[in-house]
Order: sequence, then C-alpha cells, then structure tokens
Amino acid sequence: MAIFNLNINGKKHRVDVDPATPMLWVLREHLDLQGAKYGCGIGLCGACTIHLDGSAVRSCQLPVSAVKKQEITTIEGLSETGDHPVQQAWLEHDVAQCGYCQAGQIMSAAALLKNNPDPGDEIIEAYMSGNICRCGTYARIKAAIKTAAKK
Repeated sequence: MAIFNLNINGKKHRVDVDPATPMLWVLREHLDLQGAKYGCGIGLCGACTIHLDGSAVRSCQLPVSAVKKQEITTIEGLSETGDHPVQQAWLEHDVAQCGYCQAGQIMSAAALLKNNPDPGDEIIEAYMSGNICRCGTYARIKAAIKTAAKK
C-alpha cells in the first residue's frame, strides 16, 4: 500500500492503495465517483474513459502510480451542471439508450473537440472507434459531436 495525492475534478484527494490499482477502482471504490464504468477491463471498450491532463485515457488500464501530479477529470467533473456542449448535444440528439457507455463516449468526444474543434466525419469515426456502444447509437453520437462542435 502507498499514499497517493490525486487532483481529481479540481479537488485534492488522498488515497492509500496498492500502486498497481487501476484508476477505475480508485475512482469507483475509494472515492465513490461512479461515472466511469467497468466494461471490458482491458482498455478496448471505452466505458471507463477519463481525462488525464485533458487527454482521453482508459482508467481500467491506468495504474494510480502512473498519475503523478496530473489532473484527472471524470464525467462528474466535466460540468457540475451538465451544461458542457457535448452533454447538451447528447441530450439534444437523444443519444443514450441503455446509457452504460455514455460517460466514456462523452469524455472521448469532449477530448476530441478540445483538440480538434471542427472534426469531419472520418476524424470523428476514427477517434471514437475505441468506444463501443452495444446499443449501436453511433449515428446519433456522430451527430451530437457535430452539434457540440458548433457550440
């Protein structure tokens, strides 16, 4: 066990965990931040996506020891009021069906738009290809990203 001082959603958190513990479990089990979901556990589905210094990363594959002093943002910290342009576009396009993957989808989309504020279809499809939606809402996801890019 080791003590880690983490900066998550603009707040300082101190956790005492095994250094190999994936950030997903630190967030969910130790800090009660339930937005990032466990999907595949091997970084392929995207349900656990968070931001690490603004870049989308899979929290199931990120050991807490690798975080250092980097800023972590979870879906809970993307916007306190749910008014982030991507969140608004998700509602406007009625993207979610079951909703399980949506936090990861939103976090990936927000990172994409931060780095490329006006992506075309091919860029959106390539960037979002690592996020799996079992309900198949990909067309609505793409439309929502395009709408969010205009906001």
